[in-house]
Amino acid sequence: MGEKVVADGFDLSDRQRYRAKLQQCLTGLGRLLAEKRFDKPRNLMGLEIELNLAGADGMPRMMNGEVLERIASRDFQTELGMFNLEVNIQPHRLGGRVLEQLAEELRTGLAYAHRKAREVDAGIVMIGILPTLAEKDLVSANLSDVDRYVLLNDQITAARGESFTLDIDGVERLTSTANSIVPEAACTSVQLHLQVTPDRFADVWNAAQALAAVQIAVGANSPFLFGRELWRESRPPLFTQATDTRPPELQAQGVRPRTWFGEGWISSPYELFEENVRYFPALLPICDDEDPLSVLDAGGVPTLQELVLHNGTVYRWNRPVYEVVEGVPHLRVENRVLPAGPTVEDVVANAAFYYGLIRALADDARPVWRRLPFEDAARNFDTACRHGIDAELRWPRPGRGGGVTTVPAVKLVRDELLPLAAAGLDAWGIEKADRDRYLGIIEQRCRRGVNGASWQVDTFHHALEEGLERDAALAATTRQYCRLMRQGEPVHTWPTGIGDD
Repeated sequence: MGEKVVADGFDLSDRQRYRAKLQQCLTGLGRLLAEKRFDKPRNLMGLEIELNLAGADGMPRMMNGEVLERIASRDFQTELGMFNLEVNIQPHRLGGRVLEQLAEELRTGLAYAHRKAREVDAGIVMIGILPTLAEKDLVSANLSDVDRYVLLNDQITAARGESFTLDIDGVERLTSTANSIVPEAACTSVQLHLQVTPDRFADVWNAAQALAAVQIAVGANSPFLFGRELWRESRPPLFTQATDTRPPELQAQGVRPRTWFGEGWISSPYELFEENVRYFPALLPICDDEDPLSVLDAGGVPTLQELVLHNGTVYRWNRPVYEVVEGVPHLRVENRVLPAGPTVEDVVANAAFYYGLIRALADDARPVWRRLPFEDAARNFDTACRHGIDAELRWPRPGRGGGVTTVPAVKLVRDELLPLAAAGLDAWGIEKADRDRYLGIIEQRCRRGVNGASWQVDTFHHALEEGLERDAALAATTRQYCRLMRQGEPVHTWPTGIGDD
């Protein structure tokens, strides 16, 4: 949703014209791929983090405009809800001390943003879902006052044609209705980008899909919504339901949701863009003046603006990205699986684990996606979201015997995936001390059975045992989380309980 779009409304001809432009863009993308016009490998990665605003009381603050005015940095931008911000880290080349460099940039930038937010009685919180958010906070009046969000909300609600139903059955059950897409704003994530060549794209995307469940298992950080304890990572079911343009009848017919894991391994990036066009009606049918095929005929590089905009309204957990930079097109895999937080150390550890594994698995002569049925990868994702670090996942047996077995996620990570991640980081040329430091955080989470979600749940229940009412326990948990987050030690070291609250 980062594209700047402005429109007053659409008529029937807009959608027909947009559909035709999408087909032209697909043809243009196919030609660019066939002509090998894409940027050469540059080993570039990027990072974005969506953030919450909360006061010293742990309650959400609807004031991102005021906070952004004080921050006054292009690195920080609005997000969907008035209690959201996003920070963008400039692309870095994978290698050397890049992990520590990322950590230092994040520490500096977030500390500065927090100081500025404190000037208006707010604070920066990195967490998947802020535990103190209530239904009254996630209403259309708290949608950020930005054209693209207002327009997107109008189009999704119009396509839906009725209220959105939230129904998440976890440790407890939540049922709720919403008249806008604002509940989606409760989901704050980390997005990891990796620039890849077209020949490399399918291997990287397939590897990322296989790894999505493992990322969630070790990194879950969203166990609460509207005062209910739900899944250990409640963002995916919430995001799916809050953006679902399908009324129940279309769901019963098997129409695909716009928040989508996918349904098969791929052999080309073209397949993902083509699926977007084939399966999903346009939400924002805004046509650019560019004729992509004429631009190609003239030797230029088209922006494929309609295809890019449409791609931004299909919410894959691993999304393809097409972009033109300095006249040269490139492709990225955008990994959208992880929740924000808990600390900078944890965020960088999650990134190290991802980039190391992606390199190792994409280079593997026996790719995991040729040994793991896609249905198992999709089921793993659901299982990891429900159970977090206690999840048991389906995974190919090691060695050449073949077959798939069920294994605890923590055992899979410690015995098989951490060594692969270390080898992958070595292949990127990452400094060994940084490799060991950040992968060590993942190892310790697995050894102790602790991640952000498990800490939140344990602390919340300790607060209940100490006599606090549910809302007070959630607020106390949030305040303690914020204190420990700012101290900066990784979550597996955090003491359980609300401390001196």
